[in-house]
Amino acid sequence: MKLADRLNFLGTENAFEVLAQVNKLKEQGRDIISFAIGEPDFDTPDNIKQACIKAIEANHTHYTPSAGILPLRETIAAYIAKTRGIPVSADEVIVTPGGKPIMYYVIHALINPGDEVIYPNPGFPIYESVINFVGGRPVPVPLLEEKDFSLDTDYLKSLVTPKTKLIILNSPQNPTGGMLTKADINAIARLAIENDLWVLSDEIYSRMIYSGEFLSISSLPGMKDRTIILDGFSKTYAMTGWRLGYGVMPAELAGWIARLITNCESCTNSFIQYAAIEALTGSQESATAMVKEFKTRRDLIVEGLNSIKGFSCKVPNGAFYVFPNVTEACRNLGFAGSKQLQQHILHQGSVAVLPRTAFGVKNAGETDEYLRFSYANSQTNIIEGLKRMKAVIEKE
Repeated sequence: MKLADRLNFLGTENAFEVLAQVNKLKEQGRDIISFAIGEPDFDTPDNIKQACIKAIEANHTHYTPSAGILPLRETIAAYIAKTRGIPVSADEVIVTPGGKPIMYYVIHALINPGDEVIYPNPGFPIYESVINFVGGRPVPVPLLEEKDFSLDTDYLKSLVTPKTKLIILNSPQNPTGGMLTKADINAIARLAIENDLWVLSDEIYSRMIYSGEFLSISSLPGMKDRTIILDGFSKTYAMTGWRLGYGVMPAELAGWIARLITNCESCTNSFIQYAAIEALTGSQESATAMVKEFKTRRDLIVEGLNSIKGFSCKVPNGAFYVFPNVTEACRNLGFAGSKQLQQHILHQGSVAVLPRTAFGVKNAGETDEYLRFSYANSQTNIIEGLKRMKAVIEKE
């Protein structure tokens, strides 16, 4: 089959490959507990579902503007203005089917072949994939365990060259659950202004913080006009299957992103957009309760992981992931890396997790091994999963 050469530069999201393995094992009758997929195990709140049904009954089932319906864009603008402390207008908002299109379209709109993009590593693998796909040069900045998986801003500064165009941030972060500190965000803002850089700030987990307050780099002086905020409904409102996200950016850039949408999917599903208005303006009790439960699960899984021989797990402050250091466990079991440990846990312990390599090639000089666990699973399954892992890892 003769395919376009550019496909060779397109990566993937390994979580879905592990999901395929899990489903195959389940078809064979295996009982698998999965901590692999970053998806809330809660149902979408009823008020949001009812708003969607009402929208369908009101015949909101036709094309919408490529940027999204005006009532939703106005609602998002008001929400971002309130939560980030910046003025936002509806023409600065773009609604998309999920959060990924904002990454995809923004990188396409900003990056020419040869331009450099700095992105977090370990990090969400689609960043690097799209940078490569458009012919950009991906430049990873390490997230450091000793800094609670924040980054070294002095090292970040050393990565900036005349070809640097964009910095990608993700805080709270996937896969580590770590967060950038206020000092780090301020330093990154100064660096962006001094070097005239764009910042894509992936804030999809901004409502999932267990202590302190969320700080968006867009709220710092001089940053609104050079920041693209990525957010959405999948995580906060357990709406992963609805596919609904959005970006907030300068109006001129938003116009070009809307044109890219016109060329691709035309627009985002109409009646889902009306449901999203209810998500942001209706009761927040379900979202608040979900975060409270996630905090309980976080504490449960961190304590359990730290009780397993060869595991060392920091307490993350955001999202619903933990990223334990498993270097000693790999050494004890004679494994070359976390991928082998992940496969051992899956096939011998019937527990699905993701290896460090699912989130980017190791950084230069990186020698430790890690696994990612999503604790978007019940307390019962967390306890049972920990029990299974302990049995197969500590087995003499």
